[in-house]
Amino acid sequence: MVLDHPEARVTTAKVGRSRRLSPIWAIPIVTVLIAGFLVWHTYSQRGPTITITFRGAEGLTAGQSQLRYRDVVMGTVQEIVLSQDLQHVTMTVRTTRAAEPLLTENTRFWVVKPRLFAGSISGLDTLLSGSYIQMAPALTASGEHTRHFIGLEDPPLLTAEEPGRSILLRADRIGSISLGSPIFYRDLDVGQVMGWDLSDMAESVTIHAFIRAPFDRYVREGSRFWNASGVSVKMGAEGIQLQVESLRALLLGGIAFETPEAARNGRQIQNDATFRLYATQDAANSAAITRRVPVVSYFTDSISGLAPGAPVTFQGVRIGEVLGYDLVYDATTQRLRVPVRYEIEPERVAGSINAQGRTALENARLLVQQGMRARLMSSNLITGQQQIALEMIENPPPAEITMQGNVIVMPSVPGQFASIMEGVNRVLTSIEGMPWADIGRNVDSTVAGVNELIRGPELRQSLAGLNSTLTAAEEMIRHIDAAAQPALRGLPQMMANLNATVVQANRLVASANRGYGEDSQFQRDLERMLEQITVAARSLRSLVDQLNRNPESLIRGRSTQGP
Repeated sequence: MVLDHPEARVTTAKVGRSRRLSPIWAIPIVTVLIAGFLVWHTYSQRGPTITITFRGAEGLTAGQSQLRYRDVVMGTVQEIVLSQDLQHVTMTVRTTRAAEPLLTENTRFWVVKPRLFAGSISGLDTLLSGSYIQMAPALTASGEHTRHFIGLEDPPLLTAEEPGRSILLRADRIGSISLGSPIFYRDLDVGQVMGWDLSDMAESVTIHAFIRAPFDRYVREGSRFWNASGVSVKMGAEGIQLQVESLRALLLGGIAFETPEAARNGRQIQNDATFRLYATQDAANSAAITRRVPVVSYFTDSISGLAPGAPVTFQGVRIGEVLGYDLVYDATTQRLRVPVRYEIEPERVAGSINAQGRTALENARLLVQQGMRARLMSSNLITGQQQIALEMIENPPPAEITMQGNVIVMPSVPGQFASIMEGVNRVLTSIEGMPWADIGRNVDSTVAGVNELIRGPELRQSLAGLNSTLTAAEEMIRHIDAAAQPALRGLPQMMANLNATVVQANRLVASANRGYGEDSQFQRDLERMLEQITVAARSLRSLVDQLNRNPESLIRGRSTQGP
């Protein structure tokens, strides 16, 4: 049988337990190690968790929106929740380890999204990538480290890395200047407005501005700043002058500055140096005037069109500025008077240093004695604006300089228009005073006499005699015309004969000129004959002299020997 065959016997296998690990276990071990490394790396790269408070969370999403610095991801928004007062939004941001040393109290945060701000468009790249939070750490690691921040609603105008100097500008009013308004130097954009705040009691506005390097070195202690916003229109003798600093300044407002030549060697400014912001460039230029003499004048004519800031001129040259005017009651004269207050700037007068030995009152008294008076003058016939002109008047009415406190009272005379109207009034008064009734009666009597003369017989007789005279004159002219007709008919023949006579006379003159002219034979023969007569006269004179000396030679003849 098959079972009894020795090769068909089944042997029992011996199973033993192996003491070595299988290589397959290397895969999960490596996986665990990699996972552990990743976990360790993730936690090692994590920075602190911070909170940022904004007014809203527009465009931001938890788990997606990033925190960036110079386009490098510095963290991710983990959670967005409302604050307890429901007025703000608090965002929890998990930062990276690289961001940890930058998280100081001076670090700024804001949301980057598409916006039009400070005259420029920013954040257009977020249309595709989405909004994110931008951080701007302080330039130096100053300030204490913190984990709670309040974000900015608008991006800062400048980053901490931009070099330059910050300045303060004090103004009475801010005008059209806005956040980000440019600052110009020689029409170049060299800075911008950072913001402003009100001083105590709101008496002025302090504008914070920044001048970028290297233009900040042009700002000296004597620099002058003025508001360059909008359009400046001037009407002068040259016509209308229109000046616009730039289109950006027209839209956002702007500030311009210059450094006078005398101040260019002055000291450079430090940060937060304070300057005065003037309303116009003319006001800034006038700031160089350090000495002003207060003056007041009383005018009898209307001051309509005279506004504060109007010029005070002398022979067309500006020497001062109108400050204002009032309406006061003079108890002495019991009349209402209008004192106009203005200032004289002696520094505008060349050579005024030579008069510094005298006081302002003494100089004014001397000029008034020479005939100086104040009068109103029209500066623009179209707008009706007026100015004060100081003029030397010939034979002015007597006046003296007086003082009201420390203010000089300058005597005045009527303006040009008032003088013209006064002259017209005098003429009208003279015309009104004429005896028009007597003149009318005389005219009536004259007209009556003329009518009587016209209707009288003498005029009729005179006209009849004149008619007879004219008839006789006409008859005489006809007789003269009839008698002159034969003579007039022979006149052409007479003119022809006269022309022929003139031709013959011309020929005779030409023939005489040829026969006896300067170049004729007769003229040459005449000259030779005159020469011969001259020689004969000399010989005769010699003969007479010989006879006078030797009368006997007439008998004896001329001796051949000398005496």
